[in-house]
Amino acid sequence: MADEHSTGLATDTGNEHSMPMPPPHRTRSNARRNILIAAIVVVVIVGGFLLWRHLSSYESTDDAQVDAHLYPVSARISGHVTKVNVDDNQYVQRGTVLVEIDPNDYEVAVEQAKAALASAEATAQSLNISVPIEAVNASSQLKFASSGVDDAGAGIVAAEKDLAAAQAQLEAAEANDVKAQDDVRRYKALVDKQEVSAQTYDQALAAAKASTASVAAARDNVASAEQAVQRARSRLGQSEANQKYAETGPQQVSSTQARARAAVADVQAKRAALQQAELNLQYTKIAAPVSGEVNKSVVVGLNVQAGQQLLTVVPLEDIWITANFKETQLRNMKVGQRCEIHVDSSGRTVRGHVDSISGATGPVFSLLPPENATGNYVKIVQRVPVKIVLESGENNDHQLRPGMNVVPDVYLQ
Repeated sequence: MADEHSTGLATDTGNEHSMPMPPPHRTRSNARRNILIAAIVVVVIVGGFLLWRHLSSYESTDDAQVDAHLYPVSARISGHVTKVNVDDNQYVQRGTVLVEIDPNDYEVAVEQAKAALASAEATAQSLNISVPIEAVNASSQLKFASSGVDDAGAGIVAAEKDLAAAQAQLEAAEANDVKAQDDVRRYKALVDKQEVSAQTYDQALAAAKASTASVAAARDNVASAEQAVQRARSRLGQSEANQKYAETGPQQVSSTQARARAAVADVQAKRAALQQAELNLQYTKIAAPVSGEVNKSVVVGLNVQAGQQLLTVVPLEDIWITANFKETQLRNMKVGQRCEIHVDSSGRTVRGHVDSISGATGPVFSLLPPENATGNYVKIVQRVPVKIVLESGENNDHQLRPGMNVVPDVYLQ
């Protein structure tokens, strides 16, 4: 048994050293498998890295819509709508007449304003002509009044001299009359005594009558001279009044100049009224402020008031994207970065770039901003509006409309 055991050990030892080697094709298969696994691992790592690089190279959101400025078109005057030249959703060019209001009342107002302006211009022209004439007349009246005062003063002096002479003549005539009357009485007594002849008495009587007549004439002359003095004084008073009136000539000229300036101001006011009437006439034709599609709410026969909205024009050339990104997505986002916008309605992709980032989150601009100063505060990720504008020519077909949903991708590098 020892031999068998020894033989078995020997046999086993011999077998161990004489085991057969694996086949060459199995070795090659294992090497290929290892290389394939390594390649797959490398591809997965590289792919994962590239996928990470790609996913971290842009930010995307599905909370985005197309926006545009909507232009409300309203009436600037009141009136009756006579024509509506567009239909709903019709594209119009800027300046196209959309609505027409009855112009008859405003044409009449223009004609009235023209007539009022013509009248005011005529008044202003006449007053402007009157100013130099008034100045010359005032100067002439002052000179004439001054000379009239001088003449009236000289007339008073002359009349007073004539009055003094008449009074002297009256005194002389009265003295002569007294003597003549005395002579008549003396001669009467002498005639009665026949101491003088009757002829002498008759001569004395005739002389007395003549002296009496001379006194009467002298008294008339005195009365006439007194009246002449009164008239001269009246003329002096009138001349002085004329002089005082003439001295107000500068004030009269100033008043005329003031009226002329007021007339010029009235012309300007009437001209402004005419311009306003012409503007109101132009406002009877309501034109499109921009090019775009029309959404109308006006019909023929409607009586509209000033400020009443009639239509809305949507400018499809001037649109942009408002994308609400999470605040955590804005770390590397900057103005000017390239964007690709995927449109839900058509499936197309258009190009654009970041124009601006809002100064606050969306809820801040709401009517009732949220108040977080409470005991049960929960942190909520906020969204910030980002304005994205399209590159030139991207919406020439006007497929993008305000309110449409889009998905923008903003490339951060």
